[in-house]
Amino acid sequence: MNSLTATTYDPSDLPGAFVEMYGGTKESVSVFSSPARINIIGEHIDYNGGVVFPAAINRYLYVAIRKRNDSKIIYNDIHFPGTFTFDINDNFVFDKKNDYANYLNGILSQMKAQGYKFDTGFEILMASNVPAGGGISSSSALECGFAYAVSETYGFNIDRIQIAKLGQMSEHNFMNVNCGIMDQFIIAVGKKNTAVKLNCNTLEYEYAPLELGDYRFVVMNTNKQRRLADSKYNERREQCEKALALLKAAGHSITALCDLTPDEWEKAKSCISDEVLQKRAKHCVYENQRVKDAVAALNKGDLVQLGKLLNASHESLKNDYEVTGIELDTLAYSAQKQEGCLGARMTGAGFGGCAIALVHKDKVDAFIDNVQKKYTAAIGYNAGFFACESGDGVARVSE
Repeated sequence: MNSLTATTYDPSDLPGAFVEMYGGTKESVSVFSSPARINIIGEHIDYNGGVVFPAAINRYLYVAIRKRNDSKIIYNDIHFPGTFTFDINDNFVFDKKNDYANYLNGILSQMKAQGYKFDTGFEILMASNVPAGGGISSSSALECGFAYAVSETYGFNIDRIQIAKLGQMSEHNFMNVNCGIMDQFIIAVGKKNTAVKLNCNTLEYEYAPLELGDYRFVVMNTNKQRRLADSKYNERREQCEKALALLKAAGHSITALCDLTPDEWEKAKSCISDEVLQKRAKHCVYENQRVKDAVAALNKGDLVQLGKLLNASHESLKNDYEVTGIELDTLAYSAQKQEGCLGARMTGAGFGGCAIALVHKDKVDAFIDNVQKKYTAAIGYNAGFFACESGDGVARVSE
């Protein structure tokens, strides 16, 4: 199978590897898991008052941890050579040479800023079955899994929503990345066989059933560097703000584009004469409705309808929001034509990154082979693929 394969690591092997590295007994080691995620539908509307619909998936990062008797902190990873050593009393600052340790130190810096006190240092050993750079938020899995492991080990009992906020605060204040909260949120609160309808502004959320039966989500990575994503993202935000200002000036008492229903939009759209601004606003209104329709479809167990909504979302992201590009279009349209595929769409910021497809489990191998051939023929290099199911949020695996 042509696959963006994650390393397959059995977490039950981690305590033994930990003891081999650090000494002591397996019983003294605690292991925690943290999932990757996908956003099923609801793209580019989180900053327009809309709701997103992510799910945790069954690809996990594992953190084995144990307190030390001194103030030293030691980080190791099964798959990444090199040891990082710090002191719990350090004033942690970002340093490029610290690589993945920056994500961990960022969490510690935010915990200390919140007033959490550490009486000792600790040592960790990590292993991950989440493909790095696979577009399914390996960095947020690292942040939240580590935050949860530290919280439980030191008896901080930080609740799951605060775990998500710690991850976002670390990105903002330590990594200097102005990210949203969807990734950290679903990784913290996710539950197997559910997706979460989330308002990223208010953090109001509700679980919806994600019973896929014989179907699986296949994540498809373009393997393209997203050079345009940041600049175009800012441009889209500005366009949406202009559209909102025009609607308000015309007397519509709304605070965000997604406050409008499709019917209300159709009556109001004439006050936006600029065709581009009109298309941007249209995507937001209709995509928000598609999220609501997706929740309703899953409540009825209607996967066929969910697939149609995925296709409609991609079409809107291509034609109205214009954030797809040839790589994502090739993946989505090739996927939609395959036997056993109910629907497919780009997911994330666009201009590269990933798409997802809902595919019958018996057709996954043929699906990947066929889409890979079409993608390579059109683009000139391979995409990455893997199938997944829903998974649980951050959790304790063993102690």
